[in-house]
Amino acid sequence: MMGGSNTMLWLASAAALAAALTACTAVDDEAISARPSAAPTTTARPAPPNPAEIAANELGFVPVLMYHQIAPNPAGEYDQTPAEFRDELERLYRENYRPVTAAQYISGDLDLPAGTHPVVLTFDDSTGSQLSFTDSGAVAPDSAAGILAEFGARYPDFRPVATFYVNNEPFGGDPRALPWLIAHGHEIGAHTADHANLASLDADNVQRELVQNVRAVTTAAPGATVRTMALPLGVFPRDHALASAGTWDGTPYRFDAVMLVGSNPAPAPYGAVDPGAVPRIRSGRGAVPFDSAYWLDWLAANPDQRYTADGDPARISFTRQRATELDARWQDRANPY
Repeated sequence: MMGGSNTMLWLASAAALAAALTACTAVDDEAISARPSAAPTTTARPAPPNPAEIAANELGFVPVLMYHQIAPNPAGEYDQTPAEFRDELERLYRENYRPVTAAQYISGDLDLPAGTHPVVLTFDDSTGSQLSFTDSGAVAPDSAAGILAEFGARYPDFRPVATFYVNNEPFGGDPRALPWLIAHGHEIGAHTADHANLASLDADNVQRELVQNVRAVTTAAPGATVRTMALPLGVFPRDHALASAGTWDGTPYRFDAVMLVGSNPAPAPYGAVDPGAVPRIRSGRGAVPFDSAYWLDWLAANPDQRYTADGDPARISFTRQRATELDARWQDRANPY
């Protein structure tokens, strides 16, 4: 971890880079606005199929996968090689999973093609194996972000987005990293400033860890909103509520969801999900009990338990037998069949 002076230099350079990106965008926007405007075109969205015909189940389980290092020689049980990560993405695509961010999942913002299933890809600890750049400034092809970008280019109907839970001075302190994530549709979540064991801290220092983390993110990537957090080590503070909301040094924070470490699929956002304790499935090298391969096998063998989209974001489709599982907040979108 870098010292305080290096932290300030990193934040300053990150802010400067973000300002430059904003300036470039403004110039591009001016140039675009000066061009003759073309006649607007609209593409009619096809009518979604009958939910019963595709066994739509928008009250089913959603796999929220947790990754750490993506490295040629994995050191930890939660790590994968680039080849293993590519293989897992191929499996997800083959089985009709489509990525959404953690913020989209918890808010129920799931606009997916009919018959597909949401999956949330999450990365903890903001290491260089997740995002780094080559000497030419391109994203490193064997980093997690590079693999996702390449996979999305090969499969345009697989939106290659993930949620990265970052600490302060993320991705080796590279100021390009957080703006790059935002520009490519990824979500940036909180993981505390120093990867702290929150149970070991008093209430003031728990809130300091989270406020400083949020401040670092929003300084490096102006305009970013930190909506979800992942517990370092999977450990809650003694006051569990402080993982979701608090204030320090005059700055408040509030997260839509708090992510656990494991180890089962998450409930549908329209059902009995607890936003303060969302389960994740650990993805490793087969060394972790009940890992991603186990649960993906289980969901494939029990398709009636898996979230299957109906293709219409304005409604929530499910069999009438599951009607009591729908949370009252979503009753106006209910579409039982």
